[in-house]
Amino acid sequence: MSFQSIDEEMIYQGRVFSLVRVHFRLPNGKEPTFDLVKHHGAVTIVPVDIHGNIWFVRQFRIGAEQDLLELPAGLLEEGETPESSAAREIQEEIGMAPGKLTKLGEFYMVPGYSTEKLTAYLATELYGSSLPADEDELLEQVSFPVREVYEMAHTGKITDGKTLAALLLAQPMLNELFPQQA
Repeated sequence: MSFQSIDEEMIYQGRVFSLVRVHFRLPNGKEPTFDLVKHHGAVTIVPVDIHGNIWFVRQFRIGAEQDLLELPAGLLEEGETPESSAAREIQEEIGMAPGKLTKLGEFYMVPGYSTEKLTAYLATELYGSSLPADEDELLEQVSFPVREVYEMAHTGKITDGKTLAALLLAQPMLNELFPQQA
């Protein structure tokens, strides 16, 4: 199928994303208009310590109007690689640095209306090393054993989409690293 972008109109330019109106030509010749959130990308990290505990942050999310349990995550800064962003984000959010970062994969959050693409990493060999948190982040750090995390995911106690996707990608590696918890 051949979709052709005809033009774009900037509707809103914000700190985290922009909103554009995109005029397309579809393979059937029709020319609809779509609103598209343009986002420069983010990372999410599955930090697991030597005891087989996965580290999370609990924070208030305006879209959900409640606290959510999430893996550490954050926006790519200008010129930053996903790997360096992942290393920075876990230092800011859980006060630890990875001795080893393993790329788990990439995924789009909501490709029906956004370009936001996340890169997921497994962080192991953690050691204490913190960076100042963003001023708008009020985070509680918590950790749970691998088995308990997957029970929480399957019973609806974890509802954040990027966290669920990253845990799915990490599961085979975590089963290898911690077979007693699988």
